[in-house]
Amino acid sequence: MSLEVACLSFRQPYATLVLNGVKTIESRWRPLLSELRNCTLAVHIAQKSWEGEDWRLILTERLGMTTVQTEELLETGERFGRGVIAGLVDVGETWCCPEDVPCEEMRELETAACLTELKMKYLTRLSNPRWLNEPMYSRGHKDVWTAHIPVHLLPSAPSHP
Repeated sequence: MSLEVACLSFRQPYATLVLNGVKTIESRWRPLLSELRNCTLAVHIAQKSWEGEDWRLILTERLGMTTVQTEELLETGERFGRGVIAGLVDVGETWCCPEDVPCEEMRELETAACLTELKMKYLTRLSNPRWLNEPMYSRGHKDVWTAHIPVHLLPSAPSHP
């Protein structure tokens, strides 16, 4: 048995930041995730790394993480390697970030996205991140694709007392 779920490739460190709940907003130049509102998205870790360093400044300057904490966080994301589906996240609303967002609100959005320069990008809220029990090897794709994740890889639902 398997779960059929939409999947999107993220470059490191963004896959790690999403699956550890640090990055709660995804940004794209088009509304790629808008049709997936209220759905679960599988997070694929791409082979390549993100080229910019915005995320590092946001972690240290805005979130107050030390260099050691940042490196430890990054290491958790490499435990499954690359070229794998590593976890799941729930998709929320998608909207286009206007050019006239007040500075403080923009700062909050950038912190949640772990990225700057968000004006005119499509932003999507992400929540409830969870790692799979084990990685599932898969080739990445340019856009969203459908993945079939074996049930034994799915994290168990949290138990409610």
